[in-house]
Amino acid sequence: MMSKRALEKSDRNAARNGSTQRIRVGIVGCGEVTQIMHWPSLNQLAHLYEVTGLCDISERVLEALGAQWNVSALTTNHAELVKRSDVDVVLIANPNAFHAEAILAAINARKHVLVEKPMSVNRREAEQIAAAQKAAGVLVQVGYMRRYAPAFGDACAAVRRMRKIKFARVRDFIGSNSLIINRTSRVIRDENFSRRLLKETKQRDDELIEEAIGSDASEPLKTAYRLMLGLSSHDLSAMRELLGMPKKVLFAAQRANGRYLSAAFDYGSYVCQFETGIDSIPRFDAHLEVYGAEKIIRVQYDTPYVRNLPIRLFITESNDRGGVTQVVSHPAWGDPFVAEWEAFHENVTKKRLTKSGPTDFLQDLALFEEMAQLMRQS
Repeated sequence: MMSKRALEKSDRNAARNGSTQRIRVGIVGCGEVTQIMHWPSLNQLAHLYEVTGLCDISERVLEALGAQWNVSALTTNHAELVKRSDVDVVLIANPNAFHAEAILAAINARKHVLVEKPMSVNRREAEQIAAAQKAAGVLVQVGYMRRYAPAFGDACAAVRRMRKIKFARVRDFIGSNSLIINRTSRVIRDENFSRRLLKETKQRDDELIEEAIGSDASEPLKTAYRLMLGLSSHDLSAMRELLGMPKKVLFAAQRANGRYLSAAFDYGSYVCQFETGIDSIPRFDAHLEVYGAEKIIRVQYDTPYVRNLPIRLFITESNDRGGVTQVVSHPAWGDPFVAEWEAFHENVTKKRLTKSGPTDFLQDLALFEEMAQLMRQS
């Protein structure tokens, strides 16, 4: 973080300008996404945020990061963290199965929340969060950072200007994150503790997933649903913002024990094809593409685990001379995690609703449930 003197100067300048309010952040879950992406983003935005508390189930991780990040308020109990008077907002980045519990505790303490996707594992949890958020009047923002990238915003605007859509495609094939993380980042872990916790987390995760898609769901179907909650939630959430909610799911199937998925979404006058899978090639092949009769719009993503990689917009169209013109745009340098934290600050301080809130996430769950039902039949 910035030095104390620099922060005081920043605060004085902000006070004179009347434009900046620093927000105090408590973090629940200090694993790889927090260490690699969220902490550097908050450090970059030190004029907007100050991290005042950390919570993790591993005391070893807590002590190491507390010393490294100069944060003294450390706890293994999220209920203690969210009640702290020096915490204004809470980042929820613990395992998926424990998201809803931590979010509800933060809401009950009247704290705003930015939660890593998925917000919850099933509909019951999501509806509880939506109701609690409305009653408390706080903000809950789901961490769909891809939707906050400038190139994606430009893509949405370009699609709105298209005369007629003929076809669309959402694609996301990646190598396991560890193939990239292990060569580009240093992550403090507690391997012995992680192994002990794995069984408990898996059991709770299974119970919540069975509540969502049925107690008789096969292991491949559960794996497919986990993939929807994880990687695919980014893709399908972005699809909904780009194209709207589809009328229905025409087809969905899983193969390779749930690690490869395909689906087709009905948009009335056109179909959107979805395809995803996880392999052992260290690369990130993810894009959304919209086809018109005379124009193709494509937004291309790279791995989020290497900060500030360009997210690009491609627009391909006829040049009216019998040829083709392609414009490649990289609208602005910056990282989408930083962009989502900037949007979160704006939403909290100006009391604005977020585009990726609980009601929005419920639409993702509706798609996942419909896809899972069709996968039973495929």
